[in-house]
Amino acid sequence: MPPKPASTFWTSLSGARARPVNGGALAFCRTFATTVIRYRRAAEPTIPNTTIIVFRDVSPLRQWRRKQLHEYRTVGLVPTMGALHAGHLSLIRLAAAENSAVVVSIYVNPTQFGVHEDLDSYPTSWEQDCKLLMNLDRELANDGGNMGKIAAVFAPTTAVMYPSGRPGQEIDAKGSFVTITPVGERLEGASRPTFFRGVATVCMKLFNIVTPEKVYFGQKDIQQTVVIKKMVKDFHIDTQVVVGETTREPDGLAMSSRNVYLGTRRRKVATVLSKVLRVAETGYLRGKRTRDEILGPANELAKLLLIEQHQLHKVRFEIDYISLADPETMEELEIVDESRGAILSGAVKMLPVEAPQPDEDLGFGGGPPVRLIDNIVLKPVIL
Repeated sequence: MPPKPASTFWTSLSGARARPVNGGALAFCRTFATTVIRYRRAAEPTIPNTTIIVFRDVSPLRQWRRKQLHEYRTVGLVPTMGALHAGHLSLIRLAAAENSAVVVSIYVNPTQFGVHEDLDSYPTSWEQDCKLLMNLDRELANDGGNMGKIAAVFAPTTAVMYPSGRPGQEIDAKGSFVTITPVGERLEGASRPTFFRGVATVCMKLFNIVTPEKVYFGQKDIQQTVVIKKMVKDFHIDTQVVVGETTREPDGLAMSSRNVYLGTRRRKVATVLSKVLRVAETGYLRGKRTRDEILGPANELAKLLLIEQHQLHKVRFEIDYISLADPETMEELEIVDESRGAILSGAVKMLPVEAPQPDEDLGFGGGPPVRLIDNIVLKPVIL
């Protein structure tokens, strides 16, 4: 049998039986494969008037990610649940300054909501979110100081994120979960027992899917950042957690997607938590170091504000907790170590307004109870 020409090699396409292909056929196959890849990429929708690709499934996103890797382009991930606001946009700007490509995930994760929490009424605004991203994309393009741009949005369905079926929201629900303890059991974890289990689980999924070099979270959810940092460390995940500063309204209210629930009357009162935390911070800055010295005046102010706001606006609120905790473990402190600093944090539930008036702006969803969180980082004074 004569030897095969040097231009002949063995190949197999789509599981078909291997067969010899000559040089001309090889060139055709390469052209065909390139055309298929381009067609698949073209099939992914984009946000109108932008080049931002919208991925709904895992496989095409991973294909895109491999291309970034081969081209030595770094990827930053900004996880969100949609209802984007200025706080989210500040994180995207930060990611664009440090990475070649930014992926924004938009997914309302059911497993971090408790059974009686606001999953069904959680605000969603896909069209508005796309408009904000379009405008930000243009802003970034005109700013020469950025390393990269918004490259993609990952907006999966729950069937995609939980291929074995969505786990229940109950504490004893069965399913594939990631739990980070004991830090995930304190403060927010004590008030919402399934919250950090759901957060860690969905973040592990997002990190595995996108494989970002860096991931960006806001300081407002500071216990969440502590939980995620511990997860990244303990599971040897090859990504860096970057925490951006809390973005606030002019009156000090921390921006949150849940602020839309407040309505006009409760919005005036919603700064109560930031005011209480600022009083505690002032004590620390003046040299106070014990728990009673720092939190005592803050708790007294909370009581006074509750009486005052009810008299003025007929608005009631409940303080869930005011915490002075270790910056790495979230364990409550009796004395602040000046070389480590601490985290001041709190949670307040804004109750429905009393005697609502006809046509009064009660907020999104008719003004249900709204749980707000906030925090201040007490920086070390001895380095």
